[in-house]
Amino acid sequence: MTLSLKRWLLFTSGLLAFGACSLVDEDLVVCEAEYQLEYELRLETNITTELETELSLDTDIPVATALKAYLSNIFSGSAHDVDLSFYDVDGEQVRLHHERHIMDANQTSYTLHIPVHRYLHLGLANLEDNGTLTLENDQTCTGSHLQQQVADTLQPQRKGVFTARALMDVKEGEDQQFQVNLFMANSATALVLDTLGSRVKDIRVYATGFATAFDVADSVYRFQHTPVIRADRVGVKDGSQLCYATVNFPSRMPETKAEGEKDTYWEFRVYSYLPDDTITETKLLVTRPLYPAQLEILKAKVYGNGALEPEDSSVAVSVSLDWNPGMEHEISM
Repeated sequence: MTLSLKRWLLFTSGLLAFGACSLVDEDLVVCEAEYQLEYELRLETNITTELETELSLDTDIPVATALKAYLSNIFSGSAHDVDLSFYDVDGEQVRLHHERHIMDANQTSYTLHIPVHRYLHLGLANLEDNGTLTLENDQTCTGSHLQQQVADTLQPQRKGVFTARALMDVKEGEDQQFQVNLFMANSATALVLDTLGSRVKDIRVYATGFATAFDVADSVYRFQHTPVIRADRVGVKDGSQLCYATVNFPSRMPETKAEGEKDTYWEFRVYSYLPDDTITETKLLVTRPLYPAQLEILKAKVYGNGALEPEDSSVAVSVSLDWNPGMEHEISM
């Protein structure tokens, strides 16, 4: 599915009446040019196919409805806020111009004043109020990156994040138009549990195996540690199914895994609380990667002892009955 949203930014000179140039000192003349920058936010995702494939039964309708609502701010064709940086192409590639805007509209135009120059441009959307995700070291192009908070357990991200990069040679005296595409940088997972006939009092779900940072300039994900993401319980109104979801960076890709590294790309960790006050831990080990802008849905049956059996036979399972926190250890993904 592809959703497109045109964003128009009109760059105009405030000094055109003076020949588009300003004398800063006896040796330096700064010129500004009029040009147009067109942003297109592109959402290329599998969400519709994944929902239709994995939640196709009549009994799945309440879950599908609730999950769509939960993900409406994630896989969205619009952006609330944008962060625009323009960097020097030479030397340390320091930032020469920076602006932030609230969009919240299908089409928006801004008037900016920026000198004639060759720029490396980075654009980001939906950074505000996005949970544990922050933009850091953005004073330089090569340093700019999205960083997940460093902690053992984290809340999910709260919005779909979009990023763009472009080389822009702004020339004096020419009518120019630049088009910049913004692409989604994060992903989502969902676990649907059939609890009919089980004795569980409570279920808590976590996920791990995802990137912790994203370098904006070269679109590279970094894996600095292995945090655990606490899944949100999605508000399913009817039926015996429960649904849990996370929003986070993608997992490793096949081309980035080291030789000899285990087949698991990411995993769910599920803790079932039983009437006798024992806890059963089930790990669902997923052997396919989670890509950017993708939703991965797993379905599983919960049994009386709290253990889970996934519907997908390619998902490996590890069960610990009468589990306690002292048995847990960090898993290298």
